[in-house]
Amino acid sequence: MKEMPRISDSEWKVMQVLWEKSPVTANEIIDTLKKTTDWRPTTIKTLVSRLVKKEAVGFKKNNRTYNYYPLVTEDVCVKAESKSFLKRVYGGGLKMMIANFLEIEDLSQGDIEELRRMLDEKK
Repeated sequence: MKEMPRISDSEWKVMQVLWEKSPVTANEIIDTLKKTTDWRPTTIKTLVSRLVKKEAVGFKKNNRTYNYYPLVTEDVCVKAESKSFLKRVYGGGLKMMIANFLEIEDLSQGDIEELRRMLDEKK
């Protein structure tokens, strides 16, 4: 399988629009993102273009309209980003990361039970 392209934080917002509903036009992406960002339409079109070049997004041309859709699933991207974060911040040390999060986060009894269940499934 080809390596997952590195997606920037800004590109991630575009991908979230595409994962939520696709195929969509550039104007539909712009309309969605202008509710939560102050980005100009040209900026959003540039981000879409970069994602197409990275082969994270595909398109179909219908007359003069381009309909964009994701070529990678959200799950695949989340897993790739998680691995990248783990490697970049914790040197790949999962135990160190978990210990850090356990130290700084308040966990409910339900959270603890869910973590135990997940660990038991890994056995």
